[in-house]
Amino acid sequence: MSKVLIVYGSTTGNTETTAEYIASVFSDRGFDVTLKDAANASASEFGNGENALTLLGSSTWGDDEIELQDDFVPLFDDMDNVDLSGRKVAVFGCGDSSYTYFCGAVDAIEEKAEKQGASLVGDSLKIDGDPDRDEVCAWAGKVADAVQA
Repeated sequence: MSKVLIVYGSTTGNTETTAEYIASVFSDRGFDVTLKDAANASASEFGNGENALTLLGSSTWGDDEIELQDDFVPLFDDMDNVDLSGRKVAVFGCGDSSYTYFCGAVDAIEEKAEKQGASLVGDSLKIDGDPDRDEVCAWAGKVADAVQA
């Protein structure tokens, strides 16, 4: 059974709900899923060779600059010390399209993951406001298909 790690940083609960929807899709497809709040995770887990895929999610804050969710910031900073070569990563997050940097945390995490050698799986998921279960599950299904291929 392939292992999947999902790490999320959520302030209002939207990114947490998104992570839970994603976890349900992967569980239903037979993956062994670990779901972790960013406050209880370490960046070294991202490069764990046991995981077939690592999904990283953060909400975005700030209008003048991109601000990752508070609990995700230490993980993001510590990613500089993690070798993600050969690791599959997918990124998701929630934001507000009225802000200049809509879901900018997603872009920043993707950029850093690639810099550390990760292979991005599919397009990222950017949610405006409250997550729509059908939209999230459809995206998660495409990511799962890509990992299983």
